[in-house]
Amino acid sequence: MWVLLLGAVNTLLGFVFRSVMVKFVVFFALYFVVTEFVVLLVPLLPDASGIGGALGGIPATVWYFLDLFNVSAGIPILLSAYVTRFAIRRIPVIG
Repeated sequence: MWVLLLGAVNTLLGFVFRSVMVKFVVFFALYFVVTEFVVLLVPLLPDASGIGGALGGIPATVWYFLDLFNVSAGIPILLSAYVTRFAIRRIPVIG
C-alpha cells in the first residue's frame, strides 16, 4: 500500500517539477523581458505633437464628417494598435 502511495506522490512531484515549474520560469522570464523592453522602448517613440499642425488646414465641412465618425478618437486608437503590433512582432520568441 505504501509503495503505491509513494509511487503516486513521486509521479505527482515529477510532473510538477518537470512541467509546471519549467513553464512558470520560462513565462516569468518572458514577462520580465517584455516589460523591461517596453520601458526602454517608450522614450524612443515619437510623440504626436505634430498631428495638430498637420490637421489645421482641414475645412469646417470636412471636420463635421470627421467629428460625426469620431475620427479624433479613432486615430490615437489605431496608432497605438499599430505601435503595439510592431513592438510585439519584433520580440523574437513571441512574434
